[in-house]
Amino acid sequence: MINGVELKSLVTRSDERGFFRELIRVNDPIFAEGFGQWSHTLTHQGAAKAWHIHQKQTDWWYVAIGAIKAVLYDTRADSPTRGELQEIFLGEHYPAHILKVPPGVAHGYKVISGPMHLFYITSNIYNPADEGRIPHDDPTMGYDWNKGPEIK
Repeated sequence: MINGVELKSLVTRSDERGFFRELIRVNDPIFAEGFGQWSHTLTHQGAAKAWHIHQKQTDWWYVAIGAIKAVLYDTRADSPTRGELQEIFLGEHYPAHILKVPPGVAHGYKVISGPMHLFYITSNIYNPADEGRIPHDDPTMGYDWNKGPEIK
């Protein structure tokens, strides 16, 4: 796991009526950076969004409908996991989690089952000066967003 990236396992309580799932509390250890903004995005199957990066903002992701392959790359010079790349699957076909993405970790996703609804909280309100972009095909990261599932 990339240093500072965390997954919070969620508990789901189901019965014949449906389910209840608590996502995050203000006093959760994973949520120490605090609330700035809550957003919702819908992305269609097969689409990819990458790379985003923040120097100050922390993101928390929850995929409510559909599924994604989240991809993270550690750009932080002082991190013990600098240069590491990580893939995490999130969504209704996987165990329920909240994903925490710390500042300095480039992030993106590809929708593998959609349409996909991503709800995300950020530690700060939108600030264009902290909204960094890196080209999806940046050779430093060397990630192929068009590749399919691994053949085994």
